[in-house]
Amino acid sequence: MLFNIFLYILAVAALLYSFRRDRQKTKKALKMAWNSFLNMLPAMLGIIGLIGVILALVPPEVIAGLFGSNSPFGILLISLAGAVTLIPAFIAFPLAASLLQAGAGLTAVAIFITTLLMVGIVTAPLEVSFFGRKFTLWRNALGFALALVISALMGVILQ
Repeated sequence: MLFNIFLYILAVAALLYSFRRDRQKTKKALKMAWNSFLNMLPAMLGIIGLIGVILALVPPEVIAGLFGSNSPFGILLISLAGAVTLIPAFIAFPLAASLLQAGAGLTAVAIFITTLLMVGIVTAPLEVSFFGRKFTLWRNALGFALALVISALMGVILQ
């Protein structure tokens, strides 16, 4: 809580400093940020709504049964879900908390978050166009392997 307050104070101070240095650039940057926010808002609300519907329709017992026992099938399923899902981190972390509250295990939630952030199946075609097929395949394969290792370590350390 205190750290969050510090970050807000720091952001306001930086904004005031920027405003004092160059009002026009600061206003232009704030307008660009606002427009970017408005462009992202429909997609974010859709994702949040979809997650809410899924969590409401899937009983906690099913989530706990699939992802609470650290079964290899559940880990594989949730890791694949993370690898093909395109959700920003600021939505993924509250979703992870909801999964934990619904009975998912720490290892399963950790693999979901790490594959979500480290593997990009949905964005692979775009990545191939910039970096090439070989790089994209290696990055995603290594990201997936490292996500498995990280989540296993987190599951052991945090439990």
